Amino acid sequence: MRLTTLLAIVFFLVAEFASAQYLHRQGKYIADGNNNEFIIRSMGLGGWMLQEGYMLGTGGFAGTQHQIRALMEASMGKERTDEFYDAWLANHCTKTDIDSLAAWGFNAVRPALHYNLFTLPIEQEPVAGQDTWLETGFWMVDELLEWCEAHQMYVILDLHAAPGGQGKNADISDYDPSKPSLWESKENQRKTIALWRKLAERYASKKYIGGYDLINETNWNFTGSHQNGCDSNNEVLREMMILITQAIREVDKNHILFIEGNCWANNMNNLFPPWDENMAYSFHKYWNGTEKSTINDFLVWRDQYNVPFWMGESGENSNQWFYETIKMLESQKIGWSWWPLKKIGSVVGPLNVVKTPEYSQLLETWKNGGLPDPDFCYNTLMKITENLMIENCEYHPDVIDAMFRQQTESTTVPYKKHTIPGTIHASDFDMGRHDIAYHDMDYMNNGSGNSQWNNGWTYRNDGTDIEDCKDTSSLSSGHNVAWVNDGEWMLYTVNVTEPGAYRVTFRIADSSGAGRFHLEVNGKNITGEVTSKATTGNQDWTDVTVENVILEKGVQKIKLFADKGGFNINYFRFSEPGSIGSLPMKVLNGYASETGSSLYLAVNKPFDKTVAPDVQNFRLKVNSFIETISGISYDAQDKSKLILSLKKKLNGAMRSC
Repeated sequence: MRLTTLLAIVFFLVAEFASAQYLHRQGKYIADGNNNEFIIRSMGLGGWMLQEGYMLGTGGFAGTQHQIRALMEASMGKERTDEFYDAWLANHCTKTDIDSLAAWGFNAVRPALHYNLFTLPIEQEPVAGQDTWLETGFWMVDELLEWCEAHQMYVILDLHAAPGGQGKNADISDYDPSKPSLWESKENQRKTIALWRKLAERYASKKYIGGYDLINETNWNFTGSHQNGCDSNNEVLREMMILITQAIREVDKNHILFIEGNCWANNMNNLFPPWDENMAYSFHKYWNGTEKSTINDFLVWRDQYNVPFWMGESGENSNQWFYETIKMLESQKIGWSWWPLKKIGSVVGPLNVVKTPEYSQLLETWKNGGLPDPDFCYNTLMKITENLMIENCEYHPDVIDAMFRQQTESTTVPYKKHTIPGTIHASDFDMGRHDIAYHDMDYMNNGSGNSQWNNGWTYRNDGTDIEDCKDTSSLSSGHNVAWVNDGEWMLYTVNVTEPGAYRVTFRIADSSGAGRFHLEVNGKNITGEVTSKATTGNQDWTDVTVENVILEKGVQKIKLFADKGGFNINYFRFSEPGSIGSLPMKVLNGYASETGSSLYLAVNKPFDKTVAPDVQNFRLKVNSFIETISGISYDAQDKSKLILSLKKKLNGAMRSC
């Protein structure tokens, strides 16, 4: 055997042994340091080291970070702008954020890196062709890694903004079309390679560096007709990735490399076969279906080339889409990373950065081409940096519930604690999957036109439409359910501390007055159909009251069901529980068995089962005809339901009576 061949084999074995101590490729799956298959469950830290306009509400007029910064400097000067960015970087991601992510169930984070925190742009280098290294970015990664190591969480470094920018979709990479892009400048390419070598050299021995995501979402036309590279052959991209790989492997043979395709990561043309023993491919998934077929190409390539695939970025959809997508991915042993942790004025992520009225005013000024008062601008923006801190953010437990608990549990859990007697806010329905916790006509964006899964875009990220409420009632929470369609419903877990016959007051706004609804417990209508009152508008509120609604003591699940939509509902309140015994028996609803041989009648209070029911006390009329009741009994499962056995079966038309 030739000496060079032997050395190559030894080198490979050493590299294989070294990488096994870290997250690494093990055939077509990713494994941990113990060689156990590992599902990456990551949160993307977008907006922290790299701002994208849509996250700040500036997307319509300043989409890239350099445009946002230019607006700030024009409004309040460079010194104050520098102060803003120092506070932004300090507050956006802290130890408390990482502690929270670990507690919620994440085992990794994917920080989106902007190269300008690590090195100067090529046009600012004092000596052309050399690299000035900046400690800011490295120090931030060091601190992030320290926070994550405490929880045995991985940090996957994602070069989101490469020198010069890597895509026509400029917001993503802070691309400036007036300057040469990554693909138009050999010097930007050299600097990108040098940056990765520097990062790899610094973190080569760090176990909880989970890997290197070399270039995020290239969207560049190398050879095709699509400006974002969706039909490109990607030979240039492959060559660049290989050069970066070679530079990394000079100093780091431990960490797995993640390779993204063109066209926002998903065009993998000419990126096969793999060129390194410890690499994986990363695709991104937005606004399409949740079926296995949507990732079929990646599964085929995984098997063909015996290489792992990772879903490196997704989000910006509804909770149900989150649940279904994660369920599908993990069924195929594919890990994932969600996007992003926090945004300003948003419900789709775990954390909402509160949008102040002053900030809305500032955005409007910029949008209209004006410049604000410098002091106003400074004070407004510094308040936003305070709101960035996790303790000042609004937490969305429904998002986390969909991503983790719902993966293994089909039950619902309370969004908030509800006690009866008391008030239940309509927007505080249980957390759980669609058709288990709620039912709504449009509940996720699956790429088939249902982009508006939530018309209100406030408070929660489920299909149920919630808006800011203008009701002046002291009982209002500030949110109401709106855009209600026929057949939609919400479920609420409640604790009834005092059994009795309650007065239920519904707070309703209905410009048509045609809305109808009812409450159910365990599938039984407990109110009968309730008709709303006409109001002068959908934020003009009135009370609709139902008397003698009977509830038993204990934890129960109450469903608010819309028989006829078109109304808004703020809350419903249970008060003044009275005695059940003196109430007259009242039939609330009835339905026939599937065979038509029995009729079930639900009444308002439990029967005394020590007294046998008498057929002579009942008469059944269907379509003006008297039907013979052959027998009557109590339902064994429901103390307030009777079963009428019929001599003649009801046909389909009769069963709808």
